Amino acid sequence: MRADELQTALSRNLSALYVIHGDEMLLALEACEAIRNAAKAADYLEREVLQVERSFNWGQLTEIGNSFSLFASKKLIELRIPGGKPGVEGSKALEAYAARLPDDTITMVTLPRLDRTAQNSKWFQALAKNGTVIEARSIERAQLPEWIMRRMHQQGQQLHADALQFMVDRLEGNLLAAHQEIQKLGLLYPAGELTLAEAQAAVANVARFDAFQLGEALLAGDCARFLRMLDGLQAEGEAPHLVLWSLNEELRTLYQIGMAEKRGSPLPQLLKEYRVWGNRQQLLPRALQRTNAATLRSALRAAAHVDRINKGLAQGNAWDEIRLMCLPLLNAV
Repeated sequence: MRADELQTALSRNLSALYVIHGDEMLLALEACEAIRNAAKAADYLEREVLQVERSFNWGQLTEIGNSFSLFASKKLIELRIPGGKPGVEGSKALEAYAARLPDDTITMVTLPRLDRTAQNSKWFQALAKNGTVIEARSIERAQLPEWIMRRMHQQGQQLHADALQFMVDRLEGNLLAAHQEIQKLGLLYPAGELTLAEAQAAVANVARFDAFQLGEALLAGDCARFLRMLDGLQAEGEAPHLVLWSLNEELRTLYQIGMAEKRGSPLPQLLKEYRVWGNRQQLLPRALQRTNAATLRSALRAAAHVDRINKGLAQGNAWDEIRLMCLPLLNAV
């Protein structure tokens, strides 16, 4: 279940077990609060919080679940596993607990983002089989306009199209700060449509990027966004060698797939072979149409030069050279 589907599910019925995992802190926090509020409304008035650390006693989970309270007949147990790895003892405890959930108890397990291996583990599968899993997945740029408009609508406001675009550029990659900026608009302006000037006067530039998002911007060919992200990474103090590594991986993959396709290999098979997943499945084929082998070879040679700069073996500014390396790919026809 996606985090934005939780409220509707809670209005229908309550599950005895919820598992929240993902890398988007705001959505995870909101999911936890929604479950707490729904539990309280249904008279689950006692709340116990267990934080799993190195010396955690897993017997506490069973003891609290089975304990009788003099003050409330229903309870909410929050089990927080910030490291995402319960260990051997914890894995067995979670499997046993999920198989025999206590009566009159809602259990909420919170975890960070889990990879495919963790999600396929016995303990996670036991939780998923007996409970409701909510994924607090990052909001991609393509989803951000709808997310912003939905939040604005909840506070009785709308955005003019250019104001919405401005906010997407300012808020990308930092959902918690985006939430705060949207709330600020609700405090500053009355209900109705907000103009670009009003958004510009109120919304701070809280966008945050990582080096791996930059590769997607390169594949998309969006010059303005790519340069804005690159400037942001430089201002945040990101290491240029990490940025170069990310871009070089995209360039090599793009070049190798392009050459293999020319030799007759089907593109869908190549995408699987080179492990191109998610948004990159749509972006990479478009990038292949926009670029050619000569442009990509030139970019790879430029990447080797930037690598020498990073290692102190050549003169130059690595950030400027990265811009020059990528501009032909962004502007290629």
